[in-house]
Amino acid sequence: MKKLWGGRFTKSAEQWVDEFGASISFDQELVKEDIEGSIAHVTMLGKCGILTEDEVTIIKNGLLRLKDKAENDELEYSVANEDIHLNIEKMLIDEIGQVGGKLHTGRSRNDQVATDMHLYLRSQVEEIIELINTLQDAIVGQANQHVETIAPGYTHLQRAQPISFAHHLLAYYWMLDRDKERLQDSLKRINMSPLGAGALAGTTFPIDRSYSATLLGFEKIYENSIDAVSDRDFIIEFLSNSSLIMMHLSRFCEELILWSTQEFNFIEMDDAFATGSSIMPQKKNPDMAELIRGKTGRVYGNLLGLLTVLKGTPLAYNKDMQEDKEGMFDTVRTIKGSLKIFEGMVSSMKVKKEVMAAAVKKDFSNATELADYLASKGLPFREAHEVVGKLVLTCIEHGVYLSDLPLSVFKEASSLFEDDIYGVLLPETAVSRRISAGGTGFEEVRRVLEQIANK
Repeated sequence: MKKLWGGRFTKSAEQWVDEFGASISFDQELVKEDIEGSIAHVTMLGKCGILTEDEVTIIKNGLLRLKDKAENDELEYSVANEDIHLNIEKMLIDEIGQVGGKLHTGRSRNDQVATDMHLYLRSQVEEIIELINTLQDAIVGQANQHVETIAPGYTHLQRAQPISFAHHLLAYYWMLDRDKERLQDSLKRINMSPLGAGALAGTTFPIDRSYSATLLGFEKIYENSIDAVSDRDFIIEFLSNSSLIMMHLSRFCEELILWSTQEFNFIEMDDAFATGSSIMPQKKNPDMAELIRGKTGRVYGNLLGLLTVLKGTPLAYNKDMQEDKEGMFDTVRTIKGSLKIFEGMVSSMKVKKEVMAAAVKKDFSNATELADYLASKGLPFREAHEVVGKLVLTCIEHGVYLSDLPLSVFKEASSLFEDDIYGVLLPETAVSRRISAGGTGFEEVRRVLEQIANK
């Protein structure tokens, strides 16, 4: 088959070479964006008097027919036409005749593909933001039910201090909120038009790039044609933001997996997000959480892959840049799938309040309360820390907990202890007294939930 660019060539590549170089197997995912960009481009060519009104009408109608066929999965793509752009152009010429060849006036595949990816990422990022909103709603839903559910808080995966379980869940809400803000900010750089930049140097035709940008809903144009066709920062930024999202989801997955073990037994995952064992009948494996945790690696890999592709490419466009798409598509699918699954896992999980409550009564996570108690009575905190540390050691040696010690032992450690110390040691007291802004105190958690509700 003769190539649309084959005028200066005297020899055709073998089929296997064409297959290696072609991108149509994956960039056909850009068909909607490619046609939308072409409709805006030909509309602009008509406005500028570069094509006649009749030519514009014929080409637009042909493109709209191709769009309908694309929506109905009726288009047949060819490796011989390499990519989505040449495939659509060839289909258009077949549909309306040689006038279809005028569509490419004043542009190059270099600015065309960049335009397609800007359009694609804009819509996908907006969808991902909505999915984050939905997951945040699920987290808030669970948090509202568990403000006064007391759970062990950990540092170094060791019991640290008792906390409101809602407070723990809301930590992920705020992580996701930052993720959302980063995506929203990135739209400023995604929502730019490279269309009309040509291969790298612009065009001799009197086009109106701002007009085509407006038609496509872009906020501004690239001011440098070389930058317009060689920039992939917006994709790297998306992959970077996606890596952060997946890192946050992976951390949450790790905790869900731990909490659902028999050793923790703090939650139970819904059956819809778990699987069984082919050999062990008793097993209930948190496979969806494990899978999201695993998929984090592929998103990281997509980011590193594109950074590596671009690190040595001179300006402007190079064939290396064809490798910018598959990782982007894969990351979009991974992020969207992970967020949807996660919303289901969080909203349906069963929280075992009694198990959590029992856990904080059989540990030393209330030790800080004793140190704060002594400090509030004037003892320097560092001295208070040592006094309480020795009391903990005494408990360990006798196989008891702080609340089991008689008042005489407390007074022997420090004369500042009074019989009100047993109320201070209660987990409920320990949590409720954490009144500092952003702390785990029940009223503070309720204040934050109200703040979220009023956002």
